[in-house]
Amino acid sequence: MAMQTTGSNDSAEPMMEINTTPLIDVLLVLIIMLIITIPPQTHAVKLDLPQNSETPPPPVEPTKNKLVITQAGAILWNGTPVTLQQLRTYLDVSQQMNPVPELHLQPEPNARYELVDEVLAVTKKAQVSKMGFVGNEAYSRF
Repeated sequence: MAMQTTGSNDSAEPMMEINTTPLIDVLLVLIIMLIITIPPQTHAVKLDLPQNSETPPPPVEPTKNKLVITQAGAILWNGTPVTLQQLRTYLDVSQQMNPVPELHLQPEPNARYELVDEVLAVTKKAQVSKMGFVGNEAYSRF
């Protein structure tokens, strides 16, 4: 029985097909390396929040200022509507007091994140040292 060799390369003609498998492998490795090396794009306002300490809080409670951000886009300083410029002025004045009053930030659950972010940026620029987020139990329904 004789075998037919229809696809044999016995002739002197060069092979005209290119093996693309190694090229594809190299490209996939380069794409994976590119994806790994690109840092994720995040937007954050960095705040230095106080760390949990072992010492109990002082018995005398300092003055507290409450900052509320409403769903309608209003900023309330102790119940009074203010602008971002007025807020910066109030924060600068409060940081000069002795003892420095605490700032309680309470955004409503459906407040715009953009406005909350702007308020956090203003508090960071004013170098607020005593700040806390209150009313987080409102977010337990999400």
